Parts: sequence; structure tokens; C-alpha cells
Amino acid sequence: MALEVVFDERFEGDALDTSRWLPYYLPQWSSRERAAARYTVGGGELRLRIDAGQQPWCPEWDGELRVSSLQTGVFSGPVGSDRGQQRFNPEAVVREVQEPRALYLQHHGRIEIRFKALADPRAMVALWMVGFEDEPEKSGEICVAEIFGRDVVEGESAAVGMGIHPVGDPGLHEEFGREPLEIDVREFHVYAAEWTPDGVAFFVDGEHVKSVSQSPAYPMQLMLGVYEFPDWPGDDGAGHPKEFVVDSVRGSRLT
Repeated sequence: MALEVVFDERFEGDALDTSRWLPYYLPQWSSRERAAARYTVGGGELRLRIDAGQQPWCPEWDGELRVSSLQTGVFSGPVGSDRGQQRFNPEAVVREVQEPRALYLQHHGRIEIRFKALADPRAMVALWMVGFEDEPEKSGEICVAEIFGRDVVEGESAAVGMGIHPVGDPGLHEEFGREPLEIDVREFHVYAAEWTPDGVAFFVDGEHVKSVSQSPAYPMQLMLGVYEFPDWPGDDGAGHPKEFVVDSVRGSRLT
């Protein structure tokens, strides 16, 4: 596969590059204020946080879930409509109109990320790609890596989610799994997806893990975040802030 790097984020300097990232999570269903990410950038790292006392991002339709997430595009219909990216609840309607912005969309190629996950039973970290959804059927997902703290055996192994979710795309079918890997996900590892017109192959630290034989037929944006489920059982013992540490995200296109 011949590739050309077109998105190379190393989190240099001490500020987030807002020409690449929008620092809020699906704000159309809530608001930019409510869905704003907590984060710091410095020393070549992004640290996305869930802080003590942080409010749920969308209690109207998503309960107590807390999120700090970045995304590379946003789209919504008018207030009161059901048009918008990642409509996670069938009752959700647009609460705050978002001007369409497509900072970085990719169609085929390779996406890779280097990060440290959390061994926290109430937390999850993830990088996935989603359709821009300017047309409702352009809504499929490619999950590059999704790690729940409850699936981590500290220092030994973890289940890493990867694969395809069709969402509202009738041309795709569910093909997602949590793959057991003997790695300590609390340390830095490289998670990657190679996307071609014929399918998607998934890798960890350069080793092939799995492939799927279907391929979304439209450009996709990045979604990068940490999530806390306060109502889930378990004592994480770590308190707050809960930090998701990322040191690079790279996108390459097919040449």
C-alpha cells in the first residue's frame, strides 16, 4: 500500500490546533458549552480529562455520561430537527445549530494513533472514524481502537474493540469485536486501521490483528475521546482527573 501523510498531529507547543480539531463532543445534541472538552497540550502530548465535578454532556438523552472529546468535523440541521452526526438516541433533536465544518475528512488510507489507555472500570477511551452525515446514510463508523477499563487486566492483557458499525448506512453490516491482546494498554501503543475500497485491516504495534471485508463509500472524520460512566459498578481507586494521554495521530491517503 503506497501512502502519503496528509495529517500529522504531534501536539507540539502548548495549545490545541483548532484548524485541525473542534474541542467539543457532538454539540448539536447539547451545546458547545456543555460538550466542551477538558484538556491540556504540552510536552508533545494531548491529555484529555474527565474532571471531578464535570457535568454530564447531554443529560436530556445520555444520562450521567461525561465526555472530553475532539472531532475533525461537525454538521447539524436546524433546531428541533433530527439531522446531525451520531444521533445516539432516537428521541434526540438538535438543540444548538452547528455551522458545517470539515477540518479533516479522509477517504481510504491509513489512520494511526499512539496513546495510553486507562485501567478504570468506569472509563473508556477511543479513536473512531464517522461519516460526515450531510446525507443520513453516510453515517457508518470505523472503530480504530476502543478500550474499556473494565476489559483491562493491569500489566497483562486487554480487550481492544475494532471493526465496523453500520449505524444508518444500509450498505454496511455490523462487524465489530473486542480482540484479546497480551499487552499493557496503560503504556503507549500504536493502534492503526488501513482502509481500502475492499475493506479495513486493523493493527496494533505493527502487528495485524483482524480484517473486515467491507468499506464505507464516503469520507470520514475523526472522533477522539475519553468517557466516564459514573453509574457503572466498580471502584476505580484513581479519583480525578481521569486522563487519556495521546502523543500522535497520523492520517495517510492512498497514492
